[in-house]
Amino acid sequence: MKVAIVLNTSWNVYNFRMNLIKALQEQNHTVYVVAPVDDYTHKIKEAGCIFHPVKMDSRGANPIKDFALFLELRGIYKEIQPDIILHYTIKPNIYGTMAAASLKFPAINNVCGLGTVFLQKGIVSSIALLMYKIAFRFPKKVFFQNHHDYDLFIEKKLIKKGISDVIPGSGIDLTHFPPMAFQRNTPFTFLLISRLIHDKGVIEFINAVKQLKKSGLNARFQILGAKDPEHKRGIKTEIIDEWITSNTIEYLGTTNDVRFFIKNADCIVLPSYREGTPRTLLEAASSAKPIIATDVPGCNNVVENNYNGFLCELKNADDLALKMHNMSVLTDKEIETFGVNGRKKVEKEFSEQIVIDRYLKSIAEFNR
Repeated sequence: MKVAIVLNTSWNVYNFRMNLIKALQEQNHTVYVVAPVDDYTHKIKEAGCIFHPVKMDSRGANPIKDFALFLELRGIYKEIQPDIILHYTIKPNIYGTMAAASLKFPAINNVCGLGTVFLQKGIVSSIALLMYKIAFRFPKKVFFQNHHDYDLFIEKKLIKKGISDVIPGSGIDLTHFPPMAFQRNTPFTFLLISRLIHDKGVIEFINAVKQLKKSGLNARFQILGAKDPEHKRGIKTEIIDEWITSNTIEYLGTTNDVRFFIKNADCIVLPSYREGTPRTLLEAASSAKPIIATDVPGCNNVVENNYNGFLCELKNADDLALKMHNMSVLTDKEIETFGVNGRKKVEKEFSEQIVIDRYLKSIAEFNR
């Protein structure tokens, strides 16, 4: 079969979908990747995929650009003539699905997360709901990464129950993120791994850090992730620079391998407003690190309060500061137990192999 995989970045394909691609290739499927060109495109080609570049702006909605994306994807699909198309992320899910439907190609969609638009009500949110309702009449299967998003789509009648299912996010490669031997840093080290945008709770993290420093807590506070000031909800570069120069946080920049930074942290923090199933938390839990995250859809799938970490209130820097303080004063045994519990949880619920098997089973249904 010809299987097309459509995503908003080549980076995303390489970091999150390569094991699925390998599994498809092992079953003698020809894999086509449709994504924008970036530094990871050559790695996808080297892996034996047939690559088709596409222009795709993931920042916000622009009717002209989005219609152009629909036409471009339609042209690519017409050229490829795929047997099945796998869509990930918002724009491929909407415009890719419409393009596939116009040519009568079957599609399997993956709702990786609902994005900023669903965090606030308004005309943009209403339009997004309408676009989903139109597009999601056509896919043969839609995977959701948590039950909250699944329930929302069913409740708002954006999709039929019969074609919907829930999978454990993107899954995690348990061998790539093995449990790390327990160690406790002096001072205690907190690490936030995220793009620097408001919806990841970065401002709440900064305000919590300021509180903790004022109270005299002896700890290190780190941020690892890309600056994204052009994003609609991005944080301005000058604000981030002020955090750095004032020694509020240690900014670690970006990396191609987060394992070194996870290893050297005592606790991973993600005060996000909403997620699909956050990859950074899966990586942390798989590495046997305790976590602090917001009690919101996606995050509370991975973190069980007082089991493998703490859950804090949404947009509440005071509560986040309290949970960070409470984590820092736990005994070595308590912290190590949180880490062990997190690893058990991902082994049981979030193994990447679970996700791959569900995709292979669904794809096989189109090959009968």
